[in-house]
Amino acid sequence: MADYRENAFPEDDATRGRFPMADGLLDYFPNALAAVAEVSKIGNDKHNPGEPMHHVRGKSMDHRNKIMRHLCDAGGVDAGGVRHSAYVAWRALALLQEELEAQEGAPMARAARVAVPETPAGVRWRCVKLLQDCTVGHIYAEVRPDVLLDDVGDERPRSLLHEYFERA
Repeated sequence: MADYRENAFPEDDATRGRFPMADGLLDYFPNALAAVAEVSKIGNDKHNPGEPMHHVRGKSMDHRNKIMRHLCDAGGVDAGGVRHSAYVAWRALALLQEELEAQEGAPMARAARVAVPETPAGVRWRCVKLLQDCTVGHIYAEVRPDVLLDDVGDERPRSLLHEYFERA
């Protein structure tokens, strides 16, 4: 199954030029971005052990309160030696990304995944919003903890947020 995502940036040159990713981000904050990338790796290892890097939406989503917790310890490091300010930056980026997606129609980040809540085997879900390869109106049945089977026999990863489904 292809993991299709819309382009993150506008197609036209003039508009795309408003987002100088190298000159205005990477060149300004290389060490800070490296620290945020380390937090991403730590989070992936914690929430998705043994899996390739991806951000599972729905796990540890209380960004605003977590930002405040880490701000209280800003300037210091946690037990693993990671700066609390790096956690603040990661949480602030996560909060902003989700706001841009929800309020401005930005496409979901390509490394983001969303999770269906844990359900008993055999529970059926009906897709109520279009997301990735989900077709509106299809019925999904849980066949394994990580896979949903749709009504035409295609398997779909169970990485679709519960708000996109309702019980059939």
